[in-house]
Amino acid sequence: MDTPTQPLYLLQITDPHLKASEDGELMGMRTHDSLNAVLAHVRAHHPEPDGVLATGDLSQDGSLTSYKHFQARMGQFACPVYWLAGNHDNVAVMQRLIGGTPAAQKRLISHGWQLLFLDSSVPDRVHGMLSDSELAFLDQSLAEYPDHHALVCLHHHPVPISARWMNAIGLRNPQALFDCLAGHPQVRGLLWGHIHQQLDEVHRGLRLMATPSTCVQFRPGSEQFSLDDRPPGYRWLRLYPDGHIDTAVERIAPGNFGLDLKSGGY
Repeated sequence: MDTPTQPLYLLQITDPHLKASEDGELMGMRTHDSLNAVLAHVRAHHPEPDGVLATGDLSQDGSLTSYKHFQARMGQFACPVYWLAGNHDNVAVMQRLIGGTPAAQKRLISHGWQLLFLDSSVPDRVHGMLSDSELAFLDQSLAEYPDHHALVCLHHHPVPISARWMNAIGLRNPQALFDCLAGHPQVRGLLWGHIHQQLDEVHRGLRLMATPSTCVQFRPGSEQFSLDDRPPGYRWLRLYPDGHIDTAVERIAPGNFGLDLKSGGY
């Protein structure tokens, strides 16, 4: 798979919030239907990625059935799909289904890049935290491949965002993360989900990227919980051998998935 003249071509699918019932809703939105619509757009425009990054909140109810639904939908891809845990996920239940499979791998090394998949979930909490073992894994993995460009992936946001109500439920120990990354200049960027909105900026020389959910969207610039009427989406990325990242978010056409914009929380 290593072809140093070609980029590594990836998709990010995040925060589908599936439930056991295929009629399950989140703030009125039928999340199975919205995920199906996103995947239809992917099939039409990005059908053959080298890998798919599923960056958490794959389930809303943590049920084995919801994860089986997600696994079935990911079957459209011929490439590996890497699962990360979010705050709504049940890690033990996830592992019952994917343990020992490529979906449970914590890193991908290809095309001169190392991608690292961190678990920032905290059982029964909405905020994120990177444990000492996750930080040690990150440090050791980066030290092992100093000549590979690196992209670090997790669920929770490690920097403040404009939807200020979400900052209390982001990563609680971002300084530990950035302190670790500071010792490894080959790291090119961070990628996450959780915030249900698009972000692409530079922080401490790192490219920071977040991606819309495949279901409901949160409104940027909001002081309190607020939904956005923008449609679901996903991200594609091309990681080049020289360390350059080319990426964009794509959204599906607006559709009637039942979203209740008056919802006060979830």
